[in-house]
Amino acid sequence: MLTIHAAPLVLPVGAAAVVDGAVAVDGDRIAALGPYEDVVAAHPAARVRRWPGLITPGLRQDRAAELLTRCYHPDPREADELGELPLWGEEFERLAATMDTARRAGSVRRGLQRMLRHGTTHLAGPLGADDPALRTAVARSGLVVRIAPSLVPVREGVPDLDPFAAGGDLARTSHGPLTVGGRADLAVFDVPDEAALYGGGPRPCVATVLAGRLVHRAR
Repeated sequence: MLTIHAAPLVLPVGAAAVVDGAVAVDGDRIAALGPYEDVVAAHPAARVRRWPGLITPGLRQDRAAELLTRCYHPDPREADELGELPLWGEEFERLAATMDTARRAGSVRRGLQRMLRHGTTHLAGPLGADDPALRTAVARSGLVVRIAPSLVPVREGVPDLDPFAAGGDLARTSHGPLTVGGRADLAVFDVPDEAALYGGGPRPCVATVLAGRLVHRAR
């Protein structure tokens, strides 16, 4: 069924922002993009999902390898003991010394799920070339692995699940522009404008659409 995702602002990247905009999704493809009234008029039978804030392309996580292989993502049942944030460095090494295959696989699955909650639809690769379990988990998640044209440098400091934490703007952080006929990978943030995506303020991701499927919804 064709679905229209509408928001006060659509930021396609590489094209002008659309105030009171909409993106029509048919299967895993973008069928239309433009002002809400025009998109609805062209697809009157479509289901409409209205979101607050703005719609952007899905984001790319450049530190995916570190987040999935050098961090531990605690199970919610471990929150009292380990907290909720990824464990890195010495804390990770301490856990990794006794971690069995099942616990590691659970961490990877949770890491992938939490990336989706931050609007991530693409991961910088390669990933799992010598790790079949990691490769399988990533494939099952539906997240797209995009091989970087050059080796992604290992950055200093704790990797962050939020792709914007690296300091890039939307054009640098998104997987690419939203285009008619392109794959429907979207993120929705409850912020008023593009500037609010940057800096230290909150940028809640309220929805992530991966190949046309709503895989994360915060409200």
